[in-house]
Amino acid sequence: MTKILIILVIAFSFEAIGVITLKKGIDQIGPQYTGRKAATPLLKNVLLLVGDWFTNKNVLLGLLLETIFFILLQYLLGQRDVSFVWPLTALSYVLTTLAAKFLLHERVDAARWSGVALIILGAAFISYSEHVKQQAAPLPATAGAQATPE
Repeated sequence: MTKILIILVIAFSFEAIGVITLKKGIDQIGPQYTGRKAATPLLKNVLLLVGDWFTNKNVLLGLLLETIFFILLQYLLGQRDVSFVWPLTALSYVLTTLAAKFLLHERVDAARWSGVALIILGAAFISYSEHVKQQAAPLPATAGAQATPE
């Protein structure tokens, strides 16, 4: 269980940094799109925007980090129940909110922090339920045990 939680934290770190990096890249290419709006037809401007995505180092790095997160998530889904792993992905919102606050210097008000606290509480319930499930699992039958004759 500890191994799974460590991989979750690593995966969420990749995801949080990936989202922050994507945001930085989008903030860099957004003004280019807006600046071309008046002089460029819409379809051409959208195609240029897509081209900007694939030439911006922050967007590309963000996509790489998100891909690593996705690969780690697939590993975790192969190791544990979906009903355990998937709800815990909500913890990535916690790391992403912290990263937005400290790396992007976004203002995070009390209502958002309350939401983060609720996410942590929900993840704790899910983690506890997995712990209880593992302890309540039936013991495997001993090899070589014979059924009693009638």
